[in-house]
Amino acid sequence: MNDTIKTLNESDLQAYIDGQLDPLRHAQVEAWLAVHPDDAERASAYRQQNAALHALFDPVLSEAVPQRLARPEPRSWLTLPQLRYAAVAAWLSIGGALGWFMHGAQEGRAPASMAFAHQAALAHVVYTPEVRHPVEVGADQEAHLTAWLSKRLGSPLKVPHLGTGYELVGGRLLPGSDGPAAQFMYQDTHGQRLTLYVRTDKAENQETAFRYAREENVGVFYWIDGPFGYALSGDVEKPELLRVAQVVYQQLNP
Repeated sequence: MNDTIKTLNESDLQAYIDGQLDPLRHAQVEAWLAVHPDDAERASAYRQQNAALHALFDPVLSEAVPQRLARPEPRSWLTLPQLRYAAVAAWLSIGGALGWFMHGAQEGRAPASMAFAHQAALAHVVYTPEVRHPVEVGADQEAHLTAWLSKRLGSPLKVPHLGTGYELVGGRLLPGSDGPAAQFMYQDTHGQRLTLYVRTDKAENQETAFRYAREENVGVFYWIDGPFGYALSGDVEKPELLRVAQVVYQQLNP
């Protein structure tokens, strides 16, 4: 029996994470990851995102059906529980699709930065469509928001004020691959939203160069600056996203 493989493709990695490989292929992928730490780190990041999605949407499945919806219209072809499962499945499929996010966008990029951009993009896709609860703490409680997230991330945070047509909506705490992360959301007068994802950079890399990647409509500029990694995401053109990213950087480094 051949327990080795010559290369690991993305479809095998995704199937491995989802538990969809046959025993032989599963063992082969595990053997590959045991001696390829970069791919093992990527697999770990994908698992973290799947866990975050489950934590976010699984509770919805156990909610009681509101009384006003207890008797659906006769023409309704999906019950409310079915719709809930469909919604969860749709979001989980986003996680799989974004698993390929940034593939080939920049040759030679470290998998750790790929995972970082992937986390930021996924958080953007999950939370920007929210109407009633896009953030945990609103901009009207900015001081509390800043103190809370600074404490959770273990370093003092600054909340940029873009002044470029985008106003702060608020922020939330998110799970990252190596600990807590923060997300700040901004919105313009047309309802266009940008998100700034912040995580602690344990390596304390001083690199400040911007990197860019795009998957369909989601663009991400990301960089490491001192104790934090930053990623600005949005469904806007690259020059506009770069302009805002530069504003963010200048405010963080006056």
